[in-house]
Amino acid sequence: MKVTTAGLLDNHIYGFNSRDQRSRPFNLLRSQVLKAVRANKWQVIGITSATPRVGKSFIASNLAAAVARTPGLHTYLFDFDLRRSTLAENFNLEGDIGIADYLDGQIPNLAPVARDIEDEHLTIFPSFSNQLHSAELLASARMDQLIAEMRRLPENSLCICDLPPAFANDDAAIMAQKIDAYVLVVEEGTTTRKQVRDTISLLTPTPCIGTVLNRYQGGLIGDDYGYGYGQSQKYAEYYS
Repeated sequence: MKVTTAGLLDNHIYGFNSRDQRSRPFNLLRSQVLKAVRANKWQVIGITSATPRVGKSFIASNLAAAVARTPGLHTYLFDFDLRRSTLAENFNLEGDIGIADYLDGQIPNLAPVARDIEDEHLTIFPSFSNQLHSAELLASARMDQLIAEMRRLPENSLCICDLPPAFANDDAAIMAQKIDAYVLVVEEGTTTRKQVRDTISLLTPTPCIGTVLNRYQGGLIGDDYGYGYGQSQKYAEYYS
């Protein structure tokens, strides 16, 4: 099933348009992630956070959109946050058949779940509201089969998995054993150093590619790259 990008800016999905100033942080993140992916020959990476509601799915959605603009690369975005799925909402996807239905054996394959973004190299596998037991599904043989299928994709493919928060339950710890690496999203003023350390410890030995500071307010003294206060106008002029 094909869906369009119409209305996605209203959902704060900026990664598809590199001419939009708001896509800048996701393009920078894309470059760093792809550098690590290519250096280590990784194919399946996760996006997680220590706790809920710090913008993990927002980062996953925009990173996938930005990566999908890479020439010669096809991106697959999976929603494995089965208890609180938001990718369908982010991309205006409607329906009731999702990844959980496949993992539970209600559908034989993921074909009814896949949504191709029109004119983009991005395929999304959403999840929808359900009452299934997420940990059991993520630890199931069907999940292992799905991971194996991801690894059989062509080399010019990248799978990005929106994972549950690390301390919401043990779902993220289960998934960490199956993926190649992950990005940790932290929120300024909310996520603590202890939470970051404990998350990395919990998900060890799976490597952490790096952390993303979301909802950052303020600036850094001497920051020439324009993350600080007063720089936004300079970049607005550049992107215009």
